[in-house]
Amino acid sequence: MSSAAELQELAATVRAVLAKHGDRDVLRRAIDSERGYDERLWKLLCEQVGVAALAVPEEYGGIGAGLAAALVVVEELGRTLHAPPMLGSAVLGTQALLWSGNAEACERLLPEVAEGTRTLALCWAGPRGWDDLGVRVESGKLSGTAHYVLDGGTADTLIVLTSAGLYEIDAAATEITRTTAPTMDPTRKLTEVTFDGAPGRALGGDPATVTSLLRDIAWAAVAAEQVGAADQCLRLTVDYTRSRVQFGRPIGSFQALKHRMADMYVLVESARSVAYAAIAGLPERTGATAPAPAHPDAALDLAAARIHCSHAYSAVVGEMVQMHGGIAITWEHEAHLYFKRAHADTQLFGAPARPLARPA
Repeated sequence: MSSAAELQELAATVRAVLAKHGDRDVLRRAIDSERGYDERLWKLLCEQVGVAALAVPEEYGGIGAGLAAALVVVEELGRTLHAPPMLGSAVLGTQALLWSGNAEACERLLPEVAEGTRTLALCWAGPRGWDDLGVRVESGKLSGTAHYVLDGGTADTLIVLTSAGLYEIDAAATEITRTTAPTMDPTRKLTEVTFDGAPGRALGGDPATVTSLLRDIAWAAVAAEQVGAADQCLRLTVDYTRSRVQFGRPIGSFQALKHRMADMYVLVESARSVAYAAIAGLPERTGATAPAPAHPDAALDLAAARIHCSHAYSAVVGEMVQMHGGIAITWEHEAHLYFKRAHADTQLFGAPARPLARPA
């Protein structure tokens, strides 16, 4: 596990690369591209920073920095709204392979994932969301449709979660159809992947355990992304209110707006605290060795992070739109992109069925 200082240095490095090579013009071009992300930016992040290798153990060609380090990158990408194959492949796909316990598949696939030359996509949700599995196994073959698949349209290898365990299949198999799903958030492409008797390779893994673990990791990752995006919305709002002049003075000097931005700051920092607590409580799988156990309060921390970070990001981006005024509802300004991502993240990977209360 990386130290706090190392994680801060990693965040600063990723932020510098994104600032130099991933500005708003790059994001707009990525949104309009077929892949939905900037390939050059992803290549730079993989080659110069090694982001795809962070959560891959050293025995499989990775850096072995751990899941928390990978989620630092997810947070920084959330700040810019770029959506390369980090969350879908380098986090969820990698963790699915590791938790399958299949050393042969890890040795075969993860070195290329760590280099950024192979992309994984986790096929999971049914038509009603992530509480149901979209793909079933019939006579050793995969049938059904996985919905809302991250990186599903560009992945080289599909990792399929079924009631019989995890399966691996080449994304180019003729029995597979991939269709771009309509979404409100233009910054992240989702795909429907349909399997018609596709021959998959069984990876193993207890279905209930793997599903629960992947949901925990997904919730923690989205919380990290929401913290990064909410913090950027706050920064953009503060900068705008310093430069926007009304009645002969910057609007940020008005006490009412100061109070509102102070409330935004409290939301961002409280979201950061609860997200980091949830990430710290995740169990860690570092290869063939036995996984480190989860923190006793991990389930409660994850539910709290999922609920509070979603609320905080939605509230902060709403204030951002309000305090930017008319410019915030123009297509040219990025406020509407943060607004759409906030609402999409609220639904991504589901949410706790009900708020949880800590026993007295």
